[in-house]
Amino acid sequence: MKSIRPCLGQRHVQVLLLFLSIVVNYVAKLNVGVAVVAMTNAESTNPDFKEYDWNEKQKSYILSSFFWGYFITQFPGGYLCRRFGAKTTMFYSTLGSAVLAFVPPLCVSWGGWQVYCVIRAVQGLFQGPIFPCLHAHLAAWCPVNERNRLGALANTGIECGTVSAMFLSGIIAASDLGWPGIFYISGGIGVVFCVAWILFAANSPTESKLISQEELVYIETSKNAIKAANDSESEVKIPVPWKAIMSSLPFWALVVARSAQSWGFSTLQAEIPSYMNGVLHMNMKSNALFSALPYLAMWCMSYIYLITSDILLNKKVLSLTAIRKTFNSLAFLVPAAALIGIGFLDEDQKTLAIVLMTANVGINAGSTIGSALNTIDLSPNHAGVLMGVVNTAANVVPILTPLLVGFIVQNEHDRTQWQIVFIISAVVFTVGDLFYVIFGRMKLQPWDDPDFLKAKETHNEENTKNSTENTKL
Repeated sequence: MKSIRPCLGQRHVQVLLLFLSIVVNYVAKLNVGVAVVAMTNAESTNPDFKEYDWNEKQKSYILSSFFWGYFITQFPGGYLCRRFGAKTTMFYSTLGSAVLAFVPPLCVSWGGWQVYCVIRAVQGLFQGPIFPCLHAHLAAWCPVNERNRLGALANTGIECGTVSAMFLSGIIAASDLGWPGIFYISGGIGVVFCVAWILFAANSPTESKLISQEELVYIETSKNAIKAANDSESEVKIPVPWKAIMSSLPFWALVVARSAQSWGFSTLQAEIPSYMNGVLHMNMKSNALFSALPYLAMWCMSYIYLITSDILLNKKVLSLTAIRKTFNSLAFLVPAAALIGIGFLDEDQKTLAIVLMTANVGINAGSTIGSALNTIDLSPNHAGVLMGVVNTAANVVPILTPLLVGFIVQNEHDRTQWQIVFIISAVVFTVGDLFYVIFGRMKLQPWDDPDFLKAKETHNEENTKNSTENTKL
């Protein structure tokens, strides 16, 4: 029976839900960059709310603390997706994060920066499973010929969430709601999303009550479609070939690439508001606009990369391997050069600094197609687990970068200290991309086969038997 490809269907609804899940979680995750500036410099926002006298080291602990919990639950997140399904895991992860988003205004007044760190760390624990859920859900819903497009569309929630966190947080802090409004609104949109998710999400096409028969057949019969699509329980029963994964060079190339991306990107995400306030001397209202501008460019560029990759793939101008490695190199090497340039600019060149930061972050959007979706290339059956391991490694980095900034930048107004931070990030970008280009692969790995371990055991038994027979002879 020939499958019909529906133009729109439930797979697109699932991708929209994944997009929104990233947006609401990123708003809760990244509002801290603006919130910390507002909470320590009330005059630049709304002076009617309490101001805290936190030094740069204390602020660096706050910026880092989310990732203390976040990296811990990345790997368990992959297991939870396999055990309970992406729908349940995503729901509780997002709901827990949303509830905790309400807490800081109620607790910081008596617990100070220390209790804020604890809240952020626990919030990170809840958000850890988000991306393993994302990749497991994409693997279950995306036909192989649409993985690149649908996966990239879902991941544009990163840019949208970042823009929203940077821009809206600054606007809210300067409004009558003050900096507490940042937390209340972040929590509110998270709760609203959870209601939509529980109503419309489904772990697989076969579980969806809204999917059409045509779309169901199309997804299930797609070449190399997710094997678990025929039976939502089958993926749970597939053992994870840990030894094969951990000895796989393409897998480690992905780990290195995502860790390098995390280093450069987390430095900019967490530190742009402080850099603009300290070096470029911008007030919070203009800071909010210009802090968000690079991520608005990134959001727009993500669609340009997506359309370009679709055209190149459909016209067979470049292979998937060539597209991933080319886009990843653009996303890493151009920002690396721009970062070094930014480090040599000061207040008198703020326009050029903003242009470079905007171009830097915008071009970095190519890393989504370049490497973020590589887990599904390597192993659809273990995509959630792979993402859990990759994100565990990658999210150790954002723990370190704010602490490094806190150590190097003793005076936030000193341009030369920020220069060191940006040069280090540029070097990490370059080395990470080089390793990925040399060793990265975009092909299904042998250990994705559900029978991989069984076949290996049979092979080992045959070798043992032959060895014994030869010894007897």
